[in-house]
Amino acid sequence: MEIIVANESHFKYAQIISDTITESAKVRGTGIARRTPEYIIKRLQNGNAIIALDGDKFAGFCYIEVWGNKDFVANSGLIVHPDYRNQGLAKKIKKAVFDLSRKKFPDAKIFGITTGLAVMKMNYELGYKPVTFSELTDDPEFWKGCQTCKNFDILTRTDKKMCLCTGMLHDPKAQKQEPEKINKKAFQRLKSIKESLFLKKKDK
Repeated sequence: MEIIVANESHFKYAQIISDTITESAKVRGTGIARRTPEYIIKRLQNGNAIIALDGDKFAGFCYIEVWGNKDFVANSGLIVHPDYRNQGLAKKIKKAVFDLSRKKFPDAKIFGITTGLAVMKMNYELGYKPVTFSELTDDPEFWKGCQTCKNFDILTRTDKKMCLCTGMLHDPKAQKQEPEKINKKAFQRLKSIKESLFLKKKDK
């Protein structure tokens, strides 16, 4: 298995990456924003993406987005092909894209938003901390990326202050501390509270 920085030679995988992200959203029933092949190609060509390949077969992907005049970067679109799940590949890709972010943008705050407990755990182990959305980038282009998510109406009616996703942030300037053991029950409870709060309002 190769886990490498993507480049133009990987354009041929754009369609399957896009399709895998879309199918994952359907299966999980969670808020994952869709990404077109054209969108993926732009991330492949600027050296801001990690791709995992098993020979010539696509196995996984994640990319970097730069926001706020390089003050913030996001590690987004983490996906593993169904044939390669439950093998620890997502964690390896996440670590690779995190290291790439730190190398290319050493002073930037790295952030992400997710509904997935597994991704929260990976972020936490890399030194991310849960934060409010107000501590993330205020770049409107980032939040436009949420428009294809099925929960976008929640983000809109809370004026981008809250959604079913949890915001997580790694600040390189913060004092380095040993990461605490993640409290899965606490994150799950937070997710349940959000779902109960927002989805009930939507049904009314």
